[in-house]
Amino acid sequence: MSTFLLEMVTPEHVLFSLPVRAVRAPGIEGSLGILANHSPLMTVLQTGLVKVEHENGDEEYIATSGGFMEVSGSKTIILADTAERAADIDITRAEAAVAKAKDELAGGGTVDYHEASSSLERAMNRLKVAQLQNTK
Repeated sequence: MSTFLLEMVTPEHVLFSLPVRAVRAPGIEGSLGILANHSPLMTVLQTGLVKVEHENGDEEYIATSGGFMEVSGSKTIILADTAERAADIDITRAEAAVAKAKDELAGGGTVDYHEASSSLERAMNRLKVAQLQNTK
């Protein structure tokens, strides 16, 4: 199967830059699948799961919280607001973050609803991605 270069970058670091067979990313209008020689495109990404099929066929899951993806020629770049490999996610901390965000939303008061619901969405995504990797 043909491969292409996938670069995944956050503001803090380059997560990786390596040849892959396929990538699936959470586009703003739905999930996008990219294979080698895909037509050029640029799209906004939303919070969700990025699934990478490596050159050797292994699959990897990455939790992201938005950003952009550019596909051009034999290279795809994901510029993610945040990106965390499933293997690096501490499930206990992710569960605690979900509980905290739910408490903030339930508490009312002076909580910024948009910020609290975004925090809950990111925490639930991280937990889902970590659990998905652990079922493999």
